Amino acid sequence: MTTDRESLFAELRRLSPQVTGGLLRMRQETYRDAAVAAKFKLLAAMVVSITIRCEPCIRAYVRMAHEKGVSQEELIEFLDVAMTMQGCPGEEWALKAYRIYKECLIGGPIDTTALCCEHGGSDA
Repeated sequence: MTTDRESLFAELRRLSPQVTGGLLRMRQETYRDAAVAAKFKLLAAMVVSITIRCEPCIRAYVRMAHEKGVSQEELIEFLDVAMTMQGCPGEEWALKAYRIYKECLIGGPIDTTALCCEHGGSDA
């Protein structure tokens, strides 16, 4: 069963195929393994998400990085970058990212109701 949001996205994509979905195609190209491993690109996106304080983006990028096999040590080093760049607010937002990572590790529930650009991530 598709959600109203998914139906609207599909309709908009049909009406505007050259633009709608372009961000998804851009992400598929950007976050693939190449000279730099995909998991590190996703961790960089997580750092940017922390610095701009976009919680849905943080959830999405932490989840995707986890799916690409990021280790806790790798995650912590990137959280260190975010905290260094943002100071006290960075610590608070880094804690959100770390909590999400811990939920991924235990296979716990991750709130996916507000993931950034959640529609059909694999649909080019």
